[in-house]
Amino acid sequence: MKCIVAISKELFSIFLGQKREDQVQAAMGEWGRWQLVVVLSVSLVKFPVAWHQLGILFLAPPARFWCEEPPSNISGKCSVSLNGTPTPCTSYRYDRSIFTETIITQWDLVCDREQLANVAQTVFMFGILIGNVLFGMLADRFGRKKPLVFGVIMQLLTGTAVAFVPWYPVFLAVRFLLAIVTGGTMITSFVLCMEILGGKWRMIVSTLSHIPFSLGHMSMVGFAYFARDWHNFQLLISLPSVVLLFYWCVLPESPRWLLAVGRTKEAGAILEKAAAKNNLKNVDVSQIIKTTVSATEKKDVEEKGNILDLFRTPNMRMKTLCMYFNWFVCGLCFYGLAQYMGQVGGNIFINVTISGVIEMCGPFICIYCMGKFGRRNTLIGGHMLAAAACLLVMVVPRGDGVAEWAGILLAALGIIGMSTSFPTVYLYSGELFPTVVRNVGVGSSSMCARVGSMVAPFVSSLIRYSEYLPPLLFGATPLIGGLLCLLLPETANTELPDTLLEGENFGKKPKNNKQGSDNDGYVGDSAL
Repeated sequence: MKCIVAISKELFSIFLGQKREDQVQAAMGEWGRWQLVVVLSVSLVKFPVAWHQLGILFLAPPARFWCEEPPSNISGKCSVSLNGTPTPCTSYRYDRSIFTETIITQWDLVCDREQLANVAQTVFMFGILIGNVLFGMLADRFGRKKPLVFGVIMQLLTGTAVAFVPWYPVFLAVRFLLAIVTGGTMITSFVLCMEILGGKWRMIVSTLSHIPFSLGHMSMVGFAYFARDWHNFQLLISLPSVVLLFYWCVLPESPRWLLAVGRTKEAGAILEKAAAKNNLKNVDVSQIIKTTVSATEKKDVEEKGNILDLFRTPNMRMKTLCMYFNWFVCGLCFYGLAQYMGQVGGNIFINVTISGVIEMCGPFICIYCMGKFGRRNTLIGGHMLAAAACLLVMVVPRGDGVAEWAGILLAALGIIGMSTSFPTVYLYSGELFPTVVRNVGVGSSSMCARVGSMVAPFVSSLIRYSEYLPPLLFGATPLIGGLLCLLLPETANTELPDTLLEGENFGKKPKNNKQGSDNDGYVGDSAL
């Protein structure tokens, strides 16, 4: 938990624009040519992130199979009746007309081994969580650039190694390592971008950073279409990481981190380069550095909170649990719907492409709606769109070509809803928790999203038992999450809470005090 707090501390001090950062931002500028080069370069890492996170769609696509021993011509049966006695299958044959080899066909992940394919994705998502935590520590110790380049190198090596593993347990282990470094590149690249951006550009770029992920989602289809064998597909999504080695020569270290660890000379050189690239004149970098370092040394000790403070008082407890559930919904439904799109029937390549294309709409909708309607209404809207789309999938008739396409488009509409909700819940929770517990609040909330992403493959696979179960669960959870949001206050254009008392009172309706005291909603020190 302390590691997650350390990560969140960096992110949300940047997002919410603390005054101590103003001088440093003035030296770099909020946005310019220098930031553009860095952001575009870092956005490339989102492609392998998407390929590896969603690669299970083509590593373990649905497979038709028959019992080979004892022989049977009935598809999908795990046992054969011999003389009236059910006899389990000992070997299988597969339909290889679309994919010549997958992890399912290679290691017989059917019947009593069916859930092992889902275990592979759950283990991967757990590795992403570990990578976020581990690389957060490395980024605090060694800076942003070195861990990012290290992560890219290891992503190249472990991703390539996965393609050659001969046994399923080794596949799990090596892919777990791949997940750790993939999670590491996610967190370090994001922190680096946020630490060089200012003003509205932090929100805009953080939201638009989902677009390269969506492009990776779509381009993955091309690799799978031409590969048709999971070994070749894994190589194709791993080898392009070699291009990202140029990061060592192009990307700067974060000047904020350099200042934080006392490497003022290196920070000054980077700030001067940024100012020159952005054509900022009359910027005295040396004076800015002196002012920033002096302010940091004189900074008063802040009140600190812990995870228990999120649950001590009723209003804070309610808001925390609501945010935990909404983060869980985002992780569950976003990744679950992406995987479900590959299992609803029809052409898997077209289905996945559609989900990637429509997913790109989410960030643009998110930016517009958060500015126009606020954080809470945007989150509710995204959830309700996803819920309605998924629940409508249940009433679409089966077995008809037009109806099949209607089901696919509805599932894709659900992805739009979740790709709107995910960026929103990130910013919303950062504004909702008071400063003293903001780090631990957002850090623990993000863990709930990872738990949701771990559960998602199992929910998607329920289609094998009933085609109604996945859309029912994917529809019910965001519906509940959206309703819970009604209990939360709006944070847009408000003075954000700093202390635990302010956090408890934030969003409360004032009550009439019969004794004539101020209607400030004060609950008393004993409640805290």
